[in-house]
Amino acid sequence: MTMKTTISASEFKARCLALLDRVAETGEDLVVTKRGRAVARVVQIRQPDARSLRGSVRLHGDIVGPVLDEWEIEA
Repeated sequence: MTMKTTISASEFKARCLALLDRVAETGEDLVVTKRGRAVARVVQIRQPDARSLRGSVRLHGDIVGPVLDEWEIEA
């Protein structure tokens, strides 16, 4: 579970790079407000797990149809 910090747009503008570094390091969400209303949320991008194969497979062509033109059936 991540914590949320609220900050005004003017303060975010003044400290933008440091705040982005903080979000990246801690994973803490940052809500930016303008005139007291939330207008944006800065969140950490989650990097894929190094052990995960997600995104490593590419499919080309039909994956449902038969591999051979005709099926060999023994009676």
